Amino acid sequence: MALYLDVHPVNPQARTMQKVAESLRAGGLVAYPTDSGYALGAALDNPAALDRIRAIRKLDDRHHFTLVCRNFAQLGQFVYLDNAEFRAIKSATPGPYTFILRATSEVPRRMAHPKKKTVGVRIPDTALVQALLEEMGEPILSSTLILPGHTDVLTDGWTVKEELDHAVDIVLDSGECGTEPTTVVDWTSGSPEVVRVGSGDPERFN
Repeated sequence: MALYLDVHPVNPQARTMQKVAESLRAGGLVAYPTDSGYALGAALDNPAALDRIRAIRKLDDRHHFTLVCRNFAQLGQFVYLDNAEFRAIKSATPGPYTFILRATSEVPRRMAHPKKKTVGVRIPDTALVQALLEEMGEPILSSTLILPGHTDVLTDGWTVKEELDHAVDIVLDSGECGTEPTTVVDWTSGSPEVVRVGSGDPERFN
């Protein structure tokens, strides 16, 4: 049964963030609210979490997982950026965008796309996620929480608890969160291609 934790949306409780970070380091899987609905999160060095997320969402091995980063400096450790990408992505972060870029050797091999060697990265604009990332000291392996057969991201903590009570270890709830998934921008061809329109304005990348 998942542990359900209420978190203050502006000033997340330090003890709660410590407890969640400890669970993640111990191999736990957390459902947490972002500026683009709920997501599933795990520690970077937890390969079993990939299988758990794939089972929950019924994903194949071509799915792009996302590294949720605290800031742009951290993001730059895990993906390659040229000058144009640097400027465009930095101006859009933090915010409701996911960027697909070439992965560096810092990205766990199982997490990168098996053929393209690419990975998704994003920097959410919420106090809860920022506090958790600060506590972790590294990015979180993540995937938007859209259940099989659905097109909308989950946005309510109690609904997540009911749906995934035996599939995740912790459900965090900080009240209202984003209601649309991120806008996904693929940069791997050398120029931006919007592959999913979500809560971030896609026009800035057209």
